[in-house]
Amino acid sequence: GGSAMAAVRDVEIDPEGTFKYILVRLQRPGGGEQRDIVRGTKAAEFHNHIFEKVNPEMEKLGYECKCLGGGKIEHNSKDKKIRVFGLSTGYGKADHSVTVEILKKEFTDYEIVWSDDKK
Repeated sequence: GGSAMAAVRDVEIDPEGTFKYILVRLQRPGGGEQRDIVRGTKAAEFHNHIFEKVNPEMEKLGYECKCLGGGKIEHNSKDKKIRVFGLSTGYGKADHSVTVEILKKEFTDYEIVWSDDKK
């Protein structure tokens, strides 16, 4: 049963620009394995748009999703820098330090920082 979870990528974010992101916890119903994933895109005008896309995808794979909060990501692929900041009005502020740790697994050669700044 580990294959479905392995198929879910830790990070799916736009390759460039500043956009909203959410931190989502996936869990097997009734406890069991869980992990946190990062999703962000310029296509989302509001944080819940991202969740509304992720949630049905994950339910198909047999996971319950919980949004742990949100914020913004500034992705500069040319300089290999990512900044995590801001918050979600609806979901509250994600723990950006957790988000950074997840991003570091994917963007190993990047400089990744976070702050509680709004902008």
